[in-house]
Amino acid sequence: MNIKRSASLLATGFIIFAAFRSQGQSAASGKVDIITSNDTLRSLKPFFTPATALKKMPDADGFIQRWLLLEPINKSIRSNLVFTDNYLQTQFETEYFPNQFTVIPKDGEKVKVGEQQLLWHALESPNFNVKLFRFAYGLKKQTYAVLFWAVTVVNSPREIKNVRLAVGSNGGSTWWLNGKEAIVLDGDRRMVMDDCVSARVTLNKGKNIIRGAVINGPGLSDFCVRLLDDQGKPIKDLGISLQ
Repeated sequence: MNIKRSASLLATGFIIFAAFRSQGQSAASGKVDIITSNDTLRSLKPFFTPATALKKMPDADGFIQRWLLLEPINKSIRSNLVFTDNYLQTQFETEYFPNQFTVIPKDGEKVKVGEQQLLWHALESPNFNVKLFRFAYGLKKQTYAVLFWAVTVVNSPREIKNVRLAVGSNGGSTWWLNGKEAIVLDGDRRMVMDDCVSARVTLNKGKNIIRGAVINGPGLSDFCVRLLDDQGKPIKDLGISLQ
C-alpha cells in the first residue's frame, strides 16, 4: 500500500482557527463530549439525525455531514500501542467484510465481521465533525479499541482538477477517493480541521466516492472531511448523497 501524507498548506492563522473550532464548537452549541458518571443518555441524539433523500450540500465551510457509518469493529489494541504506518497498513488492508473497498452500503444493511453482526447507519451530523465515539456510545457499542468505516458519495456538477481531500481525525485513519488511497493520518492524534491534505486529484463530474477507516484506541474519536480547490478554498457546490 502506498502511504501518502501531506501537511496542510493553509496559513498559520487558519490553523489556529481550526484548532479553536475543533475544541470549541461543541461547547458553543451545548453539545460537550464529556461522559460523566450520571450520563445515562444512550442515544444518537443530538449528535446525529437520520439521513434523508433531500438535497444535501456541504456546510458553510465545505464540510461533509452526511455519511454511512458501520457499527464499530471490535479490535484488540494495547493501551500503550503506537499507531505506526506499518500497524495502520496492516489494520486497513485487512478484509473485514466482502467488497469493503468498493461497496456503497444501504441504511440498515448487515455485515458479518468474524462473530460480530454489524449494521450500516445512514446519518447526518449537525456539526462539522462526525463524532464516532458518540455514534458507538449511542448505539451501546464498544467505544474503545475499535475500527470505524465511513462512506459517502459526492456529486460534482463539473470536473474539477487540482482538488485536495482535507481530513482531520482522532485517532489514526486512512481515506480513499474513487478507490484510490488519498491520505493516511498516523498516530493516536487529536482531530484538527484540515490536519492532512491529499496530493492534487481530479474530482469527476457526477459521482465520487469517499471512503474512510478510523481506528480508536483510548479516548474520544471523530473526524471531519472536506474538499479544497486549487486555491485552498472549500468546494461547496456539491451534492452529498448515499447512493
